[in-house]
Amino acid sequence: MFKNKLVILSPVIVLIVVLIFGLTLVPSVKPTPKNVPIAFVNEDQGVEIPNQGHLNMGQTITEMIQAKTEKESPIKFIFIKSNDEARKGLNNREYYGAIVIPKDFSQKQASLMSPSPTSPEIKLLVNQGMNTIASTMVSNVLNGMVDNINNNVRAQLLAGFEKQGGTVTTKQAAALVSPITKKVTNVNEVGTASMNGNAPVSLFQPLWMASIAGAAILFLMVSKLPFANRKEKLAALVAQILMGAVIALVAGFGLTWMAETIGVDIPQFGDIALFLSLTCFSFFLMISAVLSWTGIKGIPIFVLILFFGAPLLAMAPEFMSSFYRDWIHSWLPMRFMVDGLRELFFFGKGISWNHPTSVIGWIGLVSMVVIFASIAKPGIKKGTETQIDLNS
Repeated sequence: MFKNKLVILSPVIVLIVVLIFGLTLVPSVKPTPKNVPIAFVNEDQGVEIPNQGHLNMGQTITEMIQAKTEKESPIKFIFIKSNDEARKGLNNREYYGAIVIPKDFSQKQASLMSPSPTSPEIKLLVNQGMNTIASTMVSNVLNGMVDNINNNVRAQLLAGFEKQGGTVTTKQAAALVSPITKKVTNVNEVGTASMNGNAPVSLFQPLWMASIAGAAILFLMVSKLPFANRKEKLAALVAQILMGAVIALVAGFGLTWMAETIGVDIPQFGDIALFLSLTCFSFFLMISAVLSWTGIKGIPIFVLILFFGAPLLAMAPEFMSSFYRDWIHSWLPMRFMVDGLRELFFFGKGISWNHPTSVIGWIGLVSMVVIFASIAKPGIKKGTETQIDLNS
């Protein structure tokens, strides 16, 4: 047995397999956020204070944040004009969160030195549906930011009271504990039955495997058929594609039904099932296109894509290294599936010809062209009956 080369090489083969699939762990070892977009809105109108002039604490906070925001900061603040604009950006998946300073912020800030203080409020918006990991990080960052502002304001108030002789009323003492209050609101919430917000990612693997299985089975069936001419081969490819559409519908609606059955909150059954069916069909065509030129040996390509791509789907692009973000994640066809499902699950949008859907559609269309182009492969001699070797 030990004279067999395969037996001798088996440890090396196993080591290579371990190393290859071990590389799939690299992106999630130490994700470092960079340039996570957060909207910053200052609606503070300021207040006139006797003997001190105009006070606008919102503007002061804005300038402080602008000065402290470094180029390599994990947060990238986008300064916009209104709360409505921030909400629109959150719903369009432009921002992971927002911080809003309301119109009466300075007015309430000035009252903290008065006998009847009213704590100013900062609104924090966390875009939960964007990404589970990112939304948790954004929530921590925004809360920490308000805590730092509170510390600065508390120090200023204590200095002011000291100048006035150190007399502090009970209400003023209570306000000193937390001079600025914060109101945290989760927008586009993931709910309690969405696999902790990972339902769009979790649905990818069974759909991808269904696409691989369907494409492989139909390819093997077609590859065994004898063709007398290219017209017969074209008819077989058309039948293969039509059967792929049936498989996609079964997979899309079946997976949606199963997810709902096991307790996943499916907000729009029909839209999600149709989107999954379209995605499955597109994946089926893409895999079939590769197999039509490489043969069944092209299957490992898609298995590797599964193992290398799956860990990235749960991460926000801003948490990836530039290599994975620009050269791996940006090229993954399944990321458009996850993006489209996020809109359907968490952003209240129905199925439409949006960016994820259009990209998935184009992948399927181009793949179909490649499949039909395989008719030109050598294998048919005009006027003779020759079996085409689709496995070559």
